[in-house]
Amino acid sequence: MHLASEPNREALQDLPSHDEDWLIVAGDIAEKFEHVRLAFETLTRKFAKVFWVPGNHDLWAIPDRNDGPALAGEARYRALVDCARDYGVLTPEDPFETWEGSGGPLVIAPLFLLYDYSFRPDHIGRDEVVDWAREEGAVCADELFLNHAPFESREDWCARRCEETERRLEEIPDGLPTILVNHYPLRRDLIHIPRAPRFTPWCGTRRTEDWHRRFNARVVISGHLHTRRTDWRDGSRFEEVSLGYPRQWDQNKGMAHYLRDVLPE
Repeated sequence: MHLASEPNREALQDLPSHDEDWLIVAGDIAEKFEHVRLAFETLTRKFAKVFWVPGNHDLWAIPDRNDGPALAGEARYRALVDCARDYGVLTPEDPFETWEGSGGPLVIAPLFLLYDYSFRPDHIGRDEVVDWAREEGAVCADELFLNHAPFESREDWCARRCEETERRLEEIPDGLPTILVNHYPLRRDLIHIPRAPRFTPWCGTRRTEDWHRRFNARVVISGHLHTRRTDWRDGSRFEEVSLGYPRQWDQNKGMAHYLRDVLPE
């Protein structure tokens, strides 16, 4: 949603109410807590239930005059979760909800998995990957703003999140289909960024490439790439749902134009 941009904030206010619908927000609301709170307050008035997963922009530790010293790393994530819960928004730390309406039942699983730089060519080592990406102009501001404290690295944080999340997903009753929601795509072959083809190292982890099969996903939702599209793998539908920066969507159509029906299919 990138609410640091004023046109996006205006579009949020103009979004019509959908009183009976549930809304999934796949990360990157904003860098500032004031804009995150604006989103939660507005969306919970317009939708019956709201789910959220964090994106990298939400986790950036940028000093903010309105919120004091910037929280970083795990502490920032936990503060965002607390903020979401203040508005009744469901997060990756909450029990999974089951949709019983049209197309259900399905378990909606918000995930927070991060990335570990493994979305790179096999011949490129971890210590080479940032320079390899920079050769073609791909540089991620996460290298400056995404603090991984108290973990030793983003890879360690990612590994911990994947391990904890796997355990929770394995507890879903066999045969019950799911909707998996993560800011980052779960598979490398879903990444299509023509303007920055070497941005892939900041886009996910190979650990999740079979999760749509393992966890019976009917739909997998991501919001990191700013390249809206629908893909199919092994009978699962993958939706990349970014709104993006003002230049990346038609403001004359409004934000409602970019909402997607997950169910019914």
